[in-house]
Amino acid sequence: MSSYLLVTGGAGYIGSHTLVELIAAGYQPVVLDNLSNGSRDALRRVEELTGTSIPLIQGDIRTPGLVETVLAIYRRDKRPIECVLHLAGVKAVGESVSDPLKYFDNNVAGTVALLMAMRAGGVQRLVFSSSATVYGVPRFLPFTEQHPLAPTNPYGRTKLFVEQILQDVCAADASFSVVTLRYFNPIGAHPSGMIGENPRDTPNNLFPYITQVAVGQQPFLKVFGVDYPTEDGTGVRDYLHVMDLAVGHVRAVDYASSHTGFIAINLGTGKGTSVMELVQTFERVSGQAIPVRIEPRRPGDVDKVWADASLAREVLRWRTTLGVESMCQDGWRWQQRNPQGYGVTAPAPAS
Repeated sequence: MSSYLLVTGGAGYIGSHTLVELIAAGYQPVVLDNLSNGSRDALRRVEELTGTSIPLIQGDIRTPGLVETVLAIYRRDKRPIECVLHLAGVKAVGESVSDPLKYFDNNVAGTVALLMAMRAGGVQRLVFSSSATVYGVPRFLPFTEQHPLAPTNPYGRTKLFVEQILQDVCAADASFSVVTLRYFNPIGAHPSGMIGENPRDTPNNLFPYITQVAVGQQPFLKVFGVDYPTEDGTGVRDYLHVMDLAVGHVRAVDYASSHTGFIAINLGTGKGTSVMELVQTFERVSGQAIPVRIEPRRPGDVDKVWADASLAREVLRWRTTLGVESMCQDGWRWQQRNPQGYGVTAPAPAS
């Protein structure tokens, strides 16, 4: 019988793509999402892609009794939730600086509420969506999991605090299992073009801003800093395809089912790509010119970041399979077909 999973934040960008891979692997996900950053349309499209009905509970993990009730219903129906994939949270670095309490409430207090509900419901497996922002300014590269943890903004600190809470929970209960995944920079979309990144407002991240410029939603791309000590002067990041990231979640769920204790694992390609390299690759793949306006550096931005992903290869048997060109091709296909995001969809281009 397939295992049931509770996926918090499952209607969002990473969540919707992960649902596709979870279902392909034989898992039966149940989504809990307050839809602040997620979309019912995304879930409907995942159902269409997979031919599988996905239960959606619209609600917030901080609502007293909600998660306990969900776990109890599935346990009563002899479909017990065996693992929680925790993707719910807020994630804009800039907003975390201007409104840190929102981030500590959503990300830290929300996770504590979830853990209390899991304990009450007898669920002892968790995969947590963390971030490479826990590392802060690089002392050495690539980042290994042993790099000192010194985040430079409230968002990164919320991820670090949650990781520390999870370590303490595992230390207190030897039967508890946690895999925390430290993502680098996921971009791209499902190759069908049916699901992708759907920012509610002006994008906070580079890639959706590029695609919105390409379809005329934004007039130009702001590039923050061209005086970094890199080959072309722009910042270097480790971009990975969201579908590779989705597979990483499946492998983490597999691992949590047969191991106990806490483990933190990087998910990245192990390769750095500069801002201008990404822009030029997108232009070549899409045939669209991306006008650029140079802006001063943003406070807190670092020059170079990329992952050492060897632990993921060793422990999860996971490695990336899709390069930057595929990320650009798939992200552009999504944006072409969905210039307004979820809602009005353009017809697929003739093949």
